[in-house]
Amino acid sequence: MPLALLALAIGAFGIGTTEFVIMGLLPEVADDFQVSIPTAGFLVTGYALGVVLGAPLMTVLGTKVPRKRMLMVLMGFFIVGNVLSALAPVFGVMLAGRVVASLAQGAFFGIGSVIAADLVAPGKKAGAIAMMFTGLTVANVVGVPLGTLIGQSIGWRATFLAVAGLGVLGLAGIALLVPEQPRPEGVRLRHEVAAFRNVQVLLAMAMTVLGFGGVFASITYIAPMMTEVAGFADASVTWLLVLFGLGMVGGNLIGGKYADRALMPLLYVSLGALALMLALFTFTAHHKVAAAVTIVLVGGLGSATVPPLQKRVLDQASGAPTLASAVNIGAFNLGNALAAWLGGMVIAAGLGFTAPNWVGALLAGSALALAVLSGALERRGVRRGSRVVAGSATAVPAPVAAARQ
Repeated sequence: MPLALLALAIGAFGIGTTEFVIMGLLPEVADDFQVSIPTAGFLVTGYALGVVLGAPLMTVLGTKVPRKRMLMVLMGFFIVGNVLSALAPVFGVMLAGRVVASLAQGAFFGIGSVIAADLVAPGKKAGAIAMMFTGLTVANVVGVPLGTLIGQSIGWRATFLAVAGLGVLGLAGIALLVPEQPRPEGVRLRHEVAAFRNVQVLLAMAMTVLGFGGVFASITYIAPMMTEVAGFADASVTWLLVLFGLGMVGGNLIGGKYADRALMPLLYVSLGALALMLALFTFTAHHKVAAAVTIVLVGGLGSATVPPLQKRVLDQASGAPTLASAVNIGAFNLGNALAAWLGGMVIAAGLGFTAPNWVGALLAGSALALAVLSGALERRGVRRGSRVVAGSATAVPAPVAAARQ
């Protein structure tokens, strides 16, 4: 594999770290700025909304400049945003820094995937893309817990300075190792937007918002939940985040393996089990061992939904997938923003630090309902197509008949 993939993986590692590390540092940030935990939760919401807006915007703008240069611009946004967060004198400035950093995420993974695939032979493209995304996966196992440990030991500002340093390293790697890429042909937005008229695309994105949003409703407030309810020491949050990251790695591998074989059944099982596990977390959060096991399972089940949901969008928008793919990355973060906000609301209402788990269970259950609806509509469409074909002079499979129209 080319060394350029290492530069892309470093960038992905930094992005993954800055997105998730804030969850382990919410109490420290809230104390420093003298705001409540629910208010500090806006740092998660603001970042997520920045990805929602930045993913399609930066992806479209990225078609106007060479890919390598666009990646460097995106890493510039990432570095500036994290430095601004680290040096923020007031809460509002830190929130602005989080939004600036978030603008890089969606387009980085979209454009980076194209570059990674172009760097290798046709038979190795999937492996190259997976190597880049390894940086994001490893961030949940190494970067987030280490960043949390640094923040609790030295101060949360040191964590964001360290993440900015990762951005500088990633930028240097891209500049030195990634070969020049030609400017891509202009995107015809009319064709890309047409994909959103497909009800299955919209249902898949809604599942994305609600499904992984259920995870974030709970995990955003893992630090106060584990220290105030389960009775863990502050330093233990680091290791609990390691468990969550390991669960995500395992879930991602399982989801990636079975998404091609049985996509919709995988979604039914993972979303249903996720809803059940989040509901149980309300009770297991009171016991250390049970809470730790639940954290692993929530991470695994939530992450198992990601590959099939992303593939579902790509399959249903196969004629013009670029913008739909970028928007779906934003949809994950829209769910994160919605869930973090709702979780903060129930805490602020005095329902306790375990209440966000019920919010997460309801969100995941709603995603399951949409998955069932999507599957039913798809089966109805297949049966309808079969009846049309059966009435024709020559019986052929429905997809082939559609292709002939």
